[in-house]
Amino acid sequence: MKPVNVGICGLGTVGGGTFNVLTENAQDIARRAGREIVITQVGARRDNPACDTSNTTVSRDIFDVARNPDIDIVVELIGGYDVAKELVMLAIENGKHVVTANKALIAVHGDEIFAAAEARGVSVMYEAAVAGGIPIIKALREGLAANQVNWLAGIINGTGNFILTEMRDKGRDFDDVLKEAQELGYAEADPTFDVEGIDAAHKLTILASIAYGIPLQFERCFTEGISKITRDDVEFAEELGYRIKHLGVSRKSANGIDLRVHPTLIPESRPIAKVDGVLNAVTVNGNAVGDTLYVGAGAGAGPTASAVVADIVDLARCIDVDASARVNHLAFNQVDDVEVLSMDDVETAYYLRIPVQDKTGVLASIASILSERGINIEAIIQKEPKEGETLAQIILLTHKIVERTMNDAIKAIEALESTVGEVTRIRAEHMD
Repeated sequence: MKPVNVGICGLGTVGGGTFNVLTENAQDIARRAGREIVITQVGARRDNPACDTSNTTVSRDIFDVARNPDIDIVVELIGGYDVAKELVMLAIENGKHVVTANKALIAVHGDEIFAAAEARGVSVMYEAAVAGGIPIIKALREGLAANQVNWLAGIINGTGNFILTEMRDKGRDFDDVLKEAQELGYAEADPTFDVEGIDAAHKLTILASIAYGIPLQFERCFTEGISKITRDDVEFAEELGYRIKHLGVSRKSANGIDLRVHPTLIPESRPIAKVDGVLNAVTVNGNAVGDTLYVGAGAGAGPTASAVVADIVDLARCIDVDASARVNHLAFNQVDDVEVLSMDDVETAYYLRIPVQDKTGVLASIASILSERGINIEAIIQKEPKEGETLAQIILLTHKIVERTMNDAIKAIEALESTVGEVTRIRAEHMD
């Protein structure tokens, strides 16, 4: 059977890992694919000393790969938006299948890219774009195809999970752990994408589109980072029986679909609450299967290359099959344009930490504000001022309420004479 010729664009961490996995595991990969998979060309601005490319054509112009008539599959591993999009669209125009690990590209430009691919009769595969080595895209597109997905929630950024784990286990401050994460290579010099939730929002956008068959809508995803989480919040959450995770959450209701990334209290008994360090995890609830959990390495050369090569193998297996017989890019042949809810309309529970003057009647005033708005309290912790301090802390855990109502309540609490400074609000999910 004719070999499948692959062109790899980008020979950095993931590109180098993909090159080496395809080379070192070539025999087993060929047995699985039913035909040989050959790296015919590499497009890279610079060499990777970990890769032996002496028997492979190397071009400094990545677009040469997309134009090469001998290439069947173009693997885009350069990252970013503009150049990556230009490369992918050129590859599609030239009748190439595409494999990418670029979550930003898919989240922002995926609808346009998929439309072009369908018109040309080629496929775009992107398993490695979400949660690294965890095959969550394949699970949603194929393994859970019988289900209506009710909700999904994921720890889909390892940097944030590492920071929160260190804060909980060692009582460290956010800034201190972030610095270590940068030294270890878990976080970039500019960590904004990781700690402010943008990276997770790209991934959640993709997961929600596959889960519900809706257009990719990254611009509608609510995003909140973890930089304001304190050691106190981590400790108080533990006292309440919860752990704080930076979670991507999407839930389908009669009103529409949630699409949100934010710090989240999760009951410590839930399996996903026990996923620590740089690991990723995604929980999916389907109406037939119930809860399923997927855990593994979310980044790194090996895990991400594993997902990239799995996509190459899938394409090699069906490369001669008519496009109409392949799995749709977003799993559904008919797109359902269900509304993505504004965060004001989302319903969830809340953790509130309120700094107050240490005097009689403060708690009663706060409870009255919540009661007037129909907000029920599940638990209360009152912390007396620490030695040398004058402020007390009131920590509340509420039942579910619409965010708009909670915003109004927080505004009223902050307006109390006894409240000093801002109220800290962390959303809570019981995962049921």
